[in-house]
Amino acid sequence: MKITDQQRELYRTEGYMILPGVIPPAMLEMLREECSYYLGYYDSIMDAKGVQTENISHRGKRYFINNRYRLSNRLWQFIFSDLMAEVARATVGDEAYLFHEQWVVKGAEQGMKFAWHQDSGYVKWYNPTTEHKPYVTCWCTLDDVSEENGTVYLLPHSRGGTKSRIINHTKEDGTNDLIGYTGSDPGDPVIVPAGSIVAFDSFVFHRSGPNQTERMRRIYLPQYSAKPIDRPDGKPWAMATPFLKDGKNIYSHAEDAAERFGPFPETKKESVA
Repeated sequence: MKITDQQRELYRTEGYMILPGVIPPAMLEMLREECSYYLGYYDSIMDAKGVQTENISHRGKRYFINNRYRLSNRLWQFIFSDLMAEVARATVGDEAYLFHEQWVVKGAEQGMKFAWHQDSGYVKWYNPTTEHKPYVTCWCTLDDVSEENGTVYLLPHSRGGTKSRIINHTKEDGTNDLIGYTGSDPGDPVIVPAGSIVAFDSFVFHRSGPNQTERMRRIYLPQYSAKPIDRPDGKPWAMATPFLKDGKNIYSHAEDAAERFGPFPETKKESVA
């Protein structure tokens, strides 16, 4: 994949770029399989709690399943791939960290809409003093997306007035969505095939419609930042896994696993008489 100068310029000025059909078929199939596992996993968690709604997830209707990649043996192969390194370099630059990742799934026929917001609006909601630079959201389609199945709508910076600021958001009763825009501009719907990446910066307003089709609408969404984004206590807001340094992919799966689970214990060698 080669990102063109025109795509880079659109991201710089309006905050987004669209890369149709760039995810290799084998990688796309892996993401679909992992998505199926995590949907069942999350339903079981909600069953154990006896709830139908958890934060902004609503069982059978809309799921946001966050920061579970270390539970998978395969997801890191996509998150830290050469493909995603190219996207990260073209958006946040030659130094990049995995900031956050999640599955975003709308259920068949009853998949809920999602209100106008900036992704950074959620960071500011929990940390009002944040002054972070925009990070990049990589909206990766596991299905063909259309207005009928609840695709994303983008409001470019020139129309949203969002190139350099995070808007204060309010919480919507019932859905728990944060809302940052209440104007009349409907935004631009993204119509792309499965295996596409829509990269937009975290200051861009976006929303999505309901899923009115007979099939789920599935998205995988890794996000990368140029610097770690911290909470007021100095700890990372979500994650800060090193990915790029001086433009090179420095991710180490072994080091990442050791940080999460601890190093493997050394085997004691017994002497033989």
